[in-house]
Amino acid sequence: MDHEGGHGGGPGEFDDAVLEEELRRAAAVLDPVPAHLRQLAVEAYALHDLDARVAELTFDSLLDALPVRGALDVPRMLTFQAGELTVDVEVTADGLLGQVLPPQPAAVEVLHGPRPGARLVADDLGRFAGGAPPTGPFALRLRTGAEVVVTEWLRA
Repeated sequence: MDHEGGHGGGPGEFDDAVLEEELRRAAAVLDPVPAHLRQLAVEAYALHDLDARVAELTFDSLLDALPVRGALDVPRMLTFQAGELTVDVEVTADGLLGQVLPPQPAAVEVLHGPRPGARLVADDLGRFAGGAPPTGPFALRLRTGAEVVVTEWLRA
């Protein structure tokens, strides 16, 4: 079989492109993608902000902090950095508590998949809070004036 062009040279050999197309058609008939999964994929792609700056995780208390003996239910502390902008977040069983530095108002959205996330507001001092901590992977999208910043995704 000619692997370059995918065309067979003799009887009983297959054209790769034709075979692939036949398999796609068979899969579409025998095992189609459910409409709700297709919609989730479209919505997940819509979450992608091409103009957003990515705020990198610079501190995670699960990895960087020394454990305190006897301390139970310690909040997880996270720090994200994007240029001059810093976002400090505390994740507890009660929810999120955070601050944007330098202090400034911002719209904060908690992303946790294709569904719309919780919408929070950072006050003039950059403080924001939200109940019910995210379960599973999450990220934050901040809109400060004309700038959009998205944190790295991590597990709660």
